[in-house]
Amino acid sequence: MSYGTTFPLWRAAAGDAWQAYTRHPFVEAMRDGTLPRAAFLRYLVQDYLFLVHFSRAWALAVTKAETLDEMRACAATVHGLLDQEMQLHVETCAAEGIPEADLFAAREAPQNIAYTRYVLDAGHSGDLLDLLAALAPCVLGYGEIGARLSAEAEHPAYADWIATYAGADYQRSCREVGALIDAAVARRLGTVPETSPRWPRLCARFDMATRLEADFWGMGLAE
Repeated sequence: MSYGTTFPLWRAAAGDAWQAYTRHPFVEAMRDGTLPRAAFLRYLVQDYLFLVHFSRAWALAVTKAETLDEMRACAATVHGLLDQEMQLHVETCAAEGIPEADLFAAREAPQNIAYTRYVLDAGHSGDLLDLLAALAPCVLGYGEIGARLSAEAEHPAYADWIATYAGADYQRSCREVGALIDAAVARRLGTVPETSPRWPRLCARFDMATRLEADFWGMGLAE
């Protein structure tokens, strides 16, 4: 599993926060099948709303791009979110008697607002690198989690969720986003980005988004 060269550097800079996110009790409960269905559905409804804002953030990335290749890559991600990933949420919730109209009209949890607005603010106040650093933990973290749970899952209760993020389509998207990040970083910071004065700020962007991801899992577990 390789999502480029920049992502491992950001992940390492996040330290324990990355493990707290990718091995959160919510994630581990999906792995062993002990996650209450109510908690999963609470998370899934909020994640649907999250993906609405996430799609807007990737659309914003199109306007922040400096090349046609960057624009195409960001636009392809918008398509993947709206027409593929969100279908998991719609289909799963529909099977539980929750129609898509109710998903879209659901009240956002504070953790959802904090995370999505942070990402959008990173894009509005910064450039494409600021936005990509804030977007990366979700896209690439879910790819990492999905791949691990696919190998380790002990119970089929959340097999559909795991299969979505471990699947070939999502993993290909992760590799493409990793390549987009690498090219965008090289274009703006050169071949040794760690020496750029901007590097600590980008690592801090990634770290904060990672911490907000962990809070999002915690929201799912909250009664």
